[in-house]
Amino acid sequence: MKNIKVGILKETKTPPDKRVVLSPNEAKTLTEQFPNVELYIQKSENRCFRDEEYAELGLNLVDSVDHCDILMGVKEVKIEALIPNKKYLFFSHTAKEQEYNKPLLKALLNKKIQIIDHEYLTDENGARLVAFGRWAGLVGAYNGLLAYGLKTKSYQLKRANACHDLEELKIELNKVKLDPVKILITGGGRVAHGAMEILNEIDGIEKVTAQQFLKKEFDHPVYCQIDPWHYLERNDGLPFDFKYFVKHPCKHTSTFKPYTKVTDLFIACHFWDEKSPVFMTNEDMLEDGFKINLIADVSCDIHGPIPSTIRPSTIAEPLYGYNAKTKQEVGAFDKEAVTVMAVDNLPGELPRNASNDFGNGLLEKVFPSLFGEDDKGIIHRASITTLEGKLNDPFLYLEDFLNQ
Repeated sequence: MKNIKVGILKETKTPPDKRVVLSPNEAKTLTEQFPNVELYIQKSENRCFRDEEYAELGLNLVDSVDHCDILMGVKEVKIEALIPNKKYLFFSHTAKEQEYNKPLLKALLNKKIQIIDHEYLTDENGARLVAFGRWAGLVGAYNGLLAYGLKTKSYQLKRANACHDLEELKIELNKVKLDPVKILITGGGRVAHGAMEILNEIDGIEKVTAQQFLKKEFDHPVYCQIDPWHYLERNDGLPFDFKYFVKHPCKHTSTFKPYTKVTDLFIACHFWDEKSPVFMTNEDMLEDGFKINLIADVSCDIHGPIPSTIRPSTIAEPLYGYNAKTKQEVGAFDKEAVTVMAVDNLPGELPRNASNDFGNGLLEKVFPSLFGEDDKGIIHRASITTLEGKLNDPFLYLEDFLNQ
């Protein structure tokens, strides 16, 4: 079998992301499991694992990966750093017709690069094989609790990115002291389960049903996780059907408003289609009885289903305030503000854990197809562009987007 030269990229996006596709131990495992792979680690000062940690395992550290056949990273590669006629693996954020990355998609085609997008590495049923979703939920919920402590002046937590790993972050949660607060989580996937994992660490908190959450008062903190059938209904009056919703999101109406009257902290972990109804409007936020005063928007759809999410926040400055009367950003803890946490790269706050988890998924579920026979079509389904400088079959719909 022909040897394949593989390079692990240093991240070039600003601000830099500390995550990596393979930890040192996983990189070593790759060379053992796939003898036909020659692995090279591009030196980086920003990576969560030091260069020395790779070198100590006998792995090749290099300044340039120009000689490699396949190049792997996490975030988008800067256009000027792209090497023509190569295969790349990274999150390109192009396949949903993201306007800000149209120049990147054009560059990938012009340079005849095959981009294998992590987001579209799926099995035959469409289930994603690798994802950072759990870590987004974990950190997003933690940041929500951190913000609640600051807002109420009842406790202070160490910043998530100051914790060495998940174990230290969970130890920090022992400091959390909650009043009889009601916390709402939307979504039912990896992200929501990551958020629930954090809330379940809180002493004295109880998970309750949607009906209990809406109708009952409690003398202790509670949280509730709701799915689309809890906050949407069909316009034709028939019972909610998830497959029908996926196919026809615009044929539904939001029933979320009752939750805004009883929720203190809203942790948004849902997937939202722009054709779906919004969760709430700015007018809803101005109604008497609107109770939500803190939103940890893990989903982070800008100007989308939650009107207070007017921009992404950053790991360095995770919080801002939103005044619904003026529709303007204000101080995070301004008297009339809803406090917003909308960091759009939350897994980057626990980069060592997130990288380990992601790399294990690649090793187990993706690399056999990448470095061997793609008999399950995993690589084909995730390839947005080809080495011939064309869009791949599953992504031909992007042609119109490119020509706009």
